[in-house]
Amino acid sequence: MKKFLLSILTLFIFNGLQAQEKRASPLITTSQEIGNLEIKIQYGQPSMKGRTIFGDLVPFDKVWRTGANEATVIEFSQDVKINGQVVKAGKYALFTIPGQKEWTIIINAVWNQWGAYNYDSEKDILSFKVPAKQTKSPAEKFSIEISEKGSISLSWDTTQVYFEVEKA
Repeated sequence: MKKFLLSILTLFIFNGLQAQEKRASPLITTSQEIGNLEIKIQYGQPSMKGRTIFGDLVPFDKVWRTGANEATVIEFSQDVKINGQVVKAGKYALFTIPGQKEWTIIINAVWNQWGAYNYDSEKDILSFKVPAKQTKSPAEKFSIEISEKGSISLSWDTTQVYFEVEKA
């Protein structure tokens, strides 16, 4: 009986690991240390797969989870300043509203949620606009990068936006 239960448990664990590996948009974690400040971002990384991205798959002027699956999570180990405003240390959801010429960056208090389906603007810590830049060549996979100086860039297809994070 013990061998049977152990076999069943092993099967569940193995199948669970396989399900995670088959995720169409892998879960990516990126982080950067700036002195004693750590910035960590976790997001689902979708691919273009021949699709039209902005204005179609990701509609213009609507709140986007900024990746795939779960809401993108941004975490600060210390208080930071973003766009001149202090954001306390902690975990937040990073939402965006893509536009043709500019995007709205949103830091929201409810970090543990699926997509943007339950997004509540009343829970926004801050929001601000940044220009959208066109790149020369398309990026197949959505990516978020954090520079050594705290610049956070979001890139996909031929669009890139970025904003700065600094110690408070």
